[in-house]
Amino acid sequence: MAKTGIVDSDSTVMAKTIELKRELDKLVRLIVDDEDYRTETIDQAKETLCALKQLKMKKRSSSVKLHETVPCPEEFKCPLSKELMRDPVVLSSGQTFDRPYIQRWLKAGNRTCPRTQQVLSHTILTPNYLIREMISQWCKSQGIELPNPVQYVNEEGITEADRYHFLSLLEKMSGSSSEQKDAAKELRLLTKRMPSFRALFGESVDAIPQLLSPLSENKSKSGINPSLQEDVITTLLNLSIHDNNKKLVAETPMVIPVLMDALRSGTIETRSNAAAALFTLSALDSNKELIGKSGALKPLMELLEEGHPLAMKDVASAVFNLCIIHENKSRAVRDGAVRVILKKIMDGVHVDELLAILAVLSTNHRAVEEMGDLGAVSCLLRIIRESTCERNKENCIAILHTICLNDRTKWKAMREEENTYGTISRLAQDGTARAKRKATGILERLRRVVNLTHTA
Repeated sequence: MAKTGIVDSDSTVMAKTIELKRELDKLVRLIVDDEDYRTETIDQAKETLCALKQLKMKKRSSSVKLHETVPCPEEFKCPLSKELMRDPVVLSSGQTFDRPYIQRWLKAGNRTCPRTQQVLSHTILTPNYLIREMISQWCKSQGIELPNPVQYVNEEGITEADRYHFLSLLEKMSGSSSEQKDAAKELRLLTKRMPSFRALFGESVDAIPQLLSPLSENKSKSGINPSLQEDVITTLLNLSIHDNNKKLVAETPMVIPVLMDALRSGTIETRSNAAAALFTLSALDSNKELIGKSGALKPLMELLEEGHPLAMKDVASAVFNLCIIHENKSRAVRDGAVRVILKKIMDGVHVDELLAILAVLSTNHRAVEEMGDLGAVSCLLRIIRESTCERNKENCIAILHTICLNDRTKWKAMREEENTYGTISRLAQDGTARAKRKATGILERLRRVVNLTHTA
């Protein structure tokens, strides 16, 4: 009679855990993203957490290692867990590991074989059927049951069927025009709905180039199909959302040039999603520098200047993120950022987002000079008078403080504003802590300027 134990129930527990985690993820997203979420949603989230806790405790209480009760041959043990392998897989280095443990190693960002330290050419895991059969035979002789590997589900929810389907779709990206369109559309939908498919792109250095190949090939031939381009760029955006993909995506040589091309061509949704992808990728400082050096700020500014409502917010978010590092501020100014942003602000377009960018750029000397020359002072003072947004007032007074310190001729306009409306005094009393500090600094400087004038 076969011995019963944790092996038989582990796959069921893991599958249930993944199901509960997915449910919890949906509930948390509802709570975070929807301002009108119901209190019942919080209750459901609590119940799901409790169920997860119970499963965790159950798993912990039954976690008796097989080799503690039945010693197993060393060649059947995973080099990482030192336990009997249940789903042996081969890494590109040729070494065999138990799937969940090597996946955890790879998920942590490691790209070397833990046994040989060899750099991996890819991270696709191939089932080791020979070892699996040998372990199965040994287990039968010992009266131990192992779960069927087909029933196994890993932490990302990826099955072998998912992986096979994923690889077949990538192959179609090199096929006929109709195959490319169908595959691109399906990859777009899968990477939107299933985080597991986003994670799959991180398993091979060739996956992203395969995805992008139709855009580079068709560009040199008869032009790019707009719908194909839109699906590929949107898939790239979906991939970039996955934190473990950000570095890989940005450092794949084809990616930034393809996104820059998309910023200038294709449907407005394609252009907007290209900007959104750059914004998402720029969450990493190393990516900010890489994107800036590539020249992506120029097409971003061109799209911002066009002012299409669908793209404006994504473009502004990307520019803001990129300009956090000093080198990109200079690049943005050189590419006409101050002129474009000030014009949009004066027109009342996305004032909140664009003022934030202008405040970031105000630490750049050339940007401050351009702001003064392009009439920023009167525009910013008007916003402080008329706006009800405290953050906008804070950004305006901070920019004005920098402009006036840089250009003494602007103090006259500030003095006239204060004498006519008392704008700066009111902000010094009622603004945010930072706004009060900047406004008080301007008022003190104004008093010194007035005193010097009277003395003279």
